[in-house]
Amino acid sequence: MDLLVYGIPNCDSVKKARIWLSDQGLNSTFHDFKKQGVPAAALDVWLTACGWETVLNRKGTTWRKLDPAVQASVTDAASAKAVMLAHASAIKRPVIAWPSGQITVGFTPEQWPA
Repeated sequence: MDLLVYGIPNCDSVKKARIWLSDQGLNSTFHDFKKQGVPAAALDVWLTACGWETVLNRKGTTWRKLDPAVQASVTDAASAKAVMLAHASAIKRPVIAWPSGQITVGFTPEQWPA
């Protein structure tokens, strides 16, 4: 399995992650949510591995712009998944699928496998 980085190319956290990975000599494949969409099967893996509370970005602009009723409807993994599939920018970025099978969310190199 290759190192896969999921996100949006103009996201600052994604940019930092891609630079950090490159600086470490790690080659990665980038999956652009805007151009390629959110892969539902991968989202299921992320939700299982990390929990919907971690994967859903409730601090970002996309979340804040959602209707309050939509925000209030997110109470579990299924409802969070529906919002993330409809609004890719509501996913905390980057999501990295490591060759080991580990999934990480956000720019947290201190928690990334060496």
